[in-house]
Amino acid sequence: MAEHTESSTAIDAAPADVLAVIADLEAYPEWAGGVKSVEVLSTKNGVPQQARFQLDSGPIKDTYVLEYTWPSSSTGTATGVVSWVLVEGNIISKLDGQYHLVRDGDGTKVTYRLTVDVRMPMLGMLKRKAEKVIIDTALKDLKKRVESLGDRGADRAEG
Repeated sequence: MAEHTESSTAIDAAPADVLAVIADLEAYPEWAGGVKSVEVLSTKNGVPQQARFQLDSGPIKDTYVLEYTWPSSSTGTATGVVSWVLVEGNIISKLDGQYHLVRDGDGTKVTYRLTVDVRMPMLGMLKRKAEKVIIDTALKDLKKRVESLGDRGADRAEG
């Protein structure tokens, strides 16, 4: 099994709210560091199945396609695992990951697991460090986005 990196954060929002932000791929350029554009190529059961991303993250500039698997909506809890695998990329040769959402009191614990590989030679230690930076940034950005949307909803309810 390939090595991976993972980290977790607590988000002050219900799992459904977190999942809604994760599923809104076309909004990623508004909040996800390095993502310049996203085009949803296909959907299944109302959620993106394949999407093309344009990434400009310092030394890594690439366009790649990911294929997604979503948690079953039959439970109605929005908890479970959102996973993706790389379908095609130029520089990136592996970008397989997942968000695992678990209800945590009134909020959600999100664990992000990621395996990255590139077509250029790179030490394993540097790959893990790159994964760690990607994960930490993604979790921080996701938390900020979800909680800011929740704050706007609370502001509207009070007004």
